Amino acid sequence: MNFLRRAALTIALVGVGATAYCQDLIARQAPVDRRLRAVDSIAIQRAVDRDMSGNLSSDIYTSWVTNRAHPYKRDEVPESYKIDLRGFCMPTPSRNITSRYGYRAAFKRVHKGLDIKVCTGDTIVAAFDGKVRVVRYDEGGYGNYVVIRHNNGLETIYGHLSKQLVCGDQMVKAGEPIGLGGNTGRSFGSHLHFETRLAGEPINPELLFNFPAQDVTGDFYTFHKSDASNATNLLAAQHKVSSEDVVAMTATHFYKVKRNETISSIAEKLGVSEETLAKNNRMNTEARLRVGQILRY
Repeated sequence: MNFLRRAALTIALVGVGATAYCQDLIARQAPVDRRLRAVDSIAIQRAVDRDMSGNLSSDIYTSWVTNRAHPYKRDEVPESYKIDLRGFCMPTPSRNITSRYGYRAAFKRVHKGLDIKVCTGDTIVAAFDGKVRVVRYDEGGYGNYVVIRHNNGLETIYGHLSKQLVCGDQMVKAGEPIGLGGNTGRSFGSHLHFETRLAGEPINPELLFNFPAQDVTGDFYTFHKSDASNATNLLAAQHKVSSEDVVAMTATHFYKVKRNETISSIAEKLGVSEETLAKNNRMNTEARLRVGQILRY
């Protein structure tokens, strides 16, 4: 009987010792686990930061131009590209589209975005995560505008803002305020001019966004360069002009001529060729300009 009591006591003491040992081991391990978790968190955050701050959509874009909305050449546009629309946010809760994408006979040019009714001071937000490329004022076109390059390859443009709330090279999240609605630039009433582009090639925003439903049209949209070319040819046929004229009419920027300026000096200032500037305005490179004249580019 005494033997059994001694055995039970020994087992109990061993159990207590083992428990104490395990608790001590866990206690000693806890700081190590916390440090490992901290290291993991730091590593993950650094990886995210690298991804966010790196060259966004590097498979399409090779440059980062901060003083022009449209610095790209058509040969930079990919033949096809799958655009991920997940993680979107509507740039405004307004469902009222006042002017759609397409040819405007009255102005003899293509309207390359959507005009959405907003009031001056309404908050405008980023459509996707991305990096702000341009924050500028364009007197003859966009007014106060913001261009954001997104990880999915798109660039979005927000025009006629009363105020910009971001600065160049700033990282933004989908839904983050980037400006306030307004009526600046070439505008006839407070609204948001919203464009979606791929390497400078305009895409009808209604192919991507359903503003009445406040949703995207699907998880993905596949862009085809040939579709854009076909659209240009279709516009040319509909309005009985050449494809080159349609391309010329799609210029969305305007410049007001100042004293002593010439086609050559303006072309150099705007970063375009004299020939392109002259063609967009149906004149030759030696044409005399008058102060206040509006040029397309």
